[in-house]
Amino acid sequence: MQIPVGISACVLGEKVRFDGGHKQNRFIVDELTKYFTFKPVCPEMGIGMPVPRPVIRLLQLPSNEIRLVESKHQDIDHTDKMVEFAHKKVSQFDNLCGYVVCAKSPTCGMERVKLHIPNNNTVPGGSVGIYTRELMAKMPWLPVEEDGRLNDPVLRENFVFRIFALNDFYRSVRDQLSANAIVKFHSRYKLVLMAHNPTAYKALGGMVAHISEWDINEFYLEYRLKFMEAIKERASRKNKTNVLMHLQGYFKRSLTKEQKLELSELIMSYKEGNQPILVPLALIKHYLREYPDPYLQLQTFLDPYPEDLKLRYGL
Repeated sequence: MQIPVGISACVLGEKVRFDGGHKQNRFIVDELTKYFTFKPVCPEMGIGMPVPRPVIRLLQLPSNEIRLVESKHQDIDHTDKMVEFAHKKVSQFDNLCGYVVCAKSPTCGMERVKLHIPNNNTVPGGSVGIYTRELMAKMPWLPVEEDGRLNDPVLRENFVFRIFALNDFYRSVRDQLSANAIVKFHSRYKLVLMAHNPTAYKALGGMVAHISEWDINEFYLEYRLKFMEAIKERASRKNKTNVLMHLQGYFKRSLTKEQKLELSELIMSYKEGNQPILVPLALIKHYLREYPDPYLQLQTFLDPYPEDLKLRYGL
């Protein structure tokens, strides 16, 4: 079953922009549609604006309130309609595992959207699109990323991974909610958490250890939020090296001196930036097939998403 992901309709290739054009992202269309079912939304059309349509912008009033107005006629204000539409739409998104938004858009931009003041100057740092602001406020656990940032291999890998992880959480936990389901899920993601956020790894471990003291529904919501916040932090090369060394330790009684040296050298080569992480991981997976370990075989860190997405090639 494919994973449901929201998307700005123009990024998927629909001709819904103000000028009748689109901003199709080839990685999304060519690669991610193999695994994701995209749910396109154009907020402007959602509130009844036509294609083509007048250009809109974010306007900061003297009171610091931010409004969505037409660029040439700033007295024409679409803010309330957009907020109402966002609230209604987001209420339908319970099953979504991610969302791709259109960069720089006054409705969909995730960051640094141009924010004007009445004299037409702009505010440094910009703001967030009105629709995406409401989306992220209502669903703070949801992976959200801009189309342009997907060109960065690190951001791309992290975003796609988080979508697969949230989908895994829903399939493993939400659909059969129990303390046992949560414990099993957490166990599979221990090395992932070590790589992304060692502090959260310890905190979440403490939560899970005391799960019996919680109401299970409250625990589910709190764990989902904290888990998704933890893996949003990009895994550093240092942390991933520590995980690789941790994995290496499981084979200390099985490998020869020469094999241990070879694996150590590959891990150090990765640490120094001379090899992608796939190189030491390939050897670790080889040894895992030769010397099976039930705990390691379940670790998501080894295979976090389909290999053919090639997301780790440049990492």
